[in-house]
Amino acid sequence: MIQKHYEHVKDICGEAELCIVTKKRSIEEIMSYYDAGERVFGENHAAELKKKASVLPQDIRWNFIGHLQTNKVRMIMPFVSMIQSLDSMHLAEVVEKEAARTGRTVDVLAEVHLAEEDTNKSGLEPEELDGFLAGLASLPHLHVRGMMVMGPHTDDEDRIREVFRKAHELFLAHQKENSDFRILSMGMSDDYPLAVQEGSTMVRIGTYLFETGDGE
Repeated sequence: MIQKHYEHVKDICGEAELCIVTKKRSIEEIMSYYDAGERVFGENHAAELKKKASVLPQDIRWNFIGHLQTNKVRMIMPFVSMIQSLDSMHLAEVVEKEAARTGRTVDVLAEVHLAEEDTNKSGLEPEELDGFLAGLASLPHLHVRGMMVMGPHTDDEDRIREVFRKAHELFLAHQKENSDFRILSMGMSDDYPLAVQEGSTMVRIGTYLFETGDGE
């Protein structure tokens, strides 16, 4: 059953790719969007990703979008298409080791923390991004595709736009250096229209697609 917000989201997204967040969603709910033609789904928890990927169609491109613990990398590696939340060289080195062990290359996004008011959020500081990307270049089983950003937890649209605009500027600066730097993942259920307006190429939406009300 496709909820009423789906077509609205697709219209707003335009050319931005939709990553449907499946946190706490049933197989039946996920399949309703698969049957509608969606193939990019995101999970926050490693065990949930493994459980769902094991029983759902194999052509789903699973994105890991939550904080990834190093001891969970091996669990998701057979299933994950892209890790959006890469935020440390230690984690990157573990992902590299597991990707090499399984004989594959995995797409990754560098998670950047731009919402200064959200002190509990993970992610690299903007000034750390250059060095981080330089370090990733030495890991042959990681394919850096871009960056992921969380919007600030606020109702102030001007502040949300400010963060997203800063993210887009940072994204464009690095895209000049790397033609594979194509994905700017930003925007969730509460703020995705603003994210798309400010240059997002991928949005991560869960609750708004599965429920009748607004929210993340």
